[in-house]
Amino acid sequence: MRRGTYQAKQSAIQRRLYNDGPELPPRLVHRAHLPWLSTYRTQMASESKSVNTQKSYIISLRLFIETPLPDEAVLNELEFEKMTVEELLDRVEPFNGRLDMWVQSLGEKSASTIKARYAAANHLINWLGQKWPEHLTRPRSGKRLPRTLTKRELSLVGEVALQSEDPVANLVVTILLETGMRVSELCSLKLPDIDLNDRSAMVVGGKGDKDRLILFTEETVKRIQEWLPLRDLRNPENDQLLVTTKGTNLQTRTVQRMMNRLADDAGIPRSRVTPHVLRHNFATGLLERGADLVTIQRLLGHASIATTRVYLEISDQTLREVYKRAQSSLFSENE
Repeated sequence: MRRGTYQAKQSAIQRRLYNDGPELPPRLVHRAHLPWLSTYRTQMASESKSVNTQKSYIISLRLFIETPLPDEAVLNELEFEKMTVEELLDRVEPFNGRLDMWVQSLGEKSASTIKARYAAANHLINWLGQKWPEHLTRPRSGKRLPRTLTKRELSLVGEVALQSEDPVANLVVTILLETGMRVSELCSLKLPDIDLNDRSAMVVGGKGDKDRLILFTEETVKRIQEWLPLRDLRNPENDQLLVTTKGTNLQTRTVQRMMNRLADDAGIPRSRVTPHVLRHNFATGLLERGADLVTIQRLLGHASIATTRVYLEISDQTLREVYKRAQSSLFSENE
């Protein structure tokens, strides 16, 4: 273990001029001998990063850490998992060339994918007390508006969900459209957190480990009441609202497969029918009916109102489309 004085104000490249390797920050020195993976997972959990974010980070970091330098043996699974925190620092310190080679391997990826990979690597490097090299800049990506379904597409999805042989499908579509919940929040929703009389529920430990209130419409309450007897017949193993035919928890990937089937039955591309698209439709519907941004922010559970503000641009886009159609009709009548 290195026991030299930690030089917080000195960059890694400066330390290398004096033939010294990178050093762990004081907060990690006593953990230097521990397996990095479990230690890093603990760190992410302490920062309230969601399970999905943690999985995404580990997948991205595996590709980075396993990138071999010239004449270096390929890292195997056991070596990857058992590497200590100090060994990890030696391997990924920003100026040994590994980071540059990994970044170059991302050339074919989309800008959004590269930015996500960068975020994971940057988080790890900061955790190890190092700094991201200035010569590696993140790619710029154009602003993408959230996708939404048209009224006709929504109608088609609603019809096929109602006719689906899977009784969960109609309930899932209804709840996502009427509450704007994230699919992970819906799959985690428990019966004790639901108040049908008050037409509300409490999302416990949502994104960022935050709790928030969600509201139900009469239609949502009706669908839940119709579902509960069917749920009991499946002998659920716990108190989750949504369960499979075997009584186990409904998983997010199962919901997406359900959406794929609904999209196929409705004749809509699968990429347009996802739980998150339905969440976007919920938000834009509120905006079109006059809801203010702060209210929408609270209902969606956004940490920053800047995230919610993007729906204003969708509204502007819709306004332009309506105006264009109206003008076309006007000119057609005058001809």
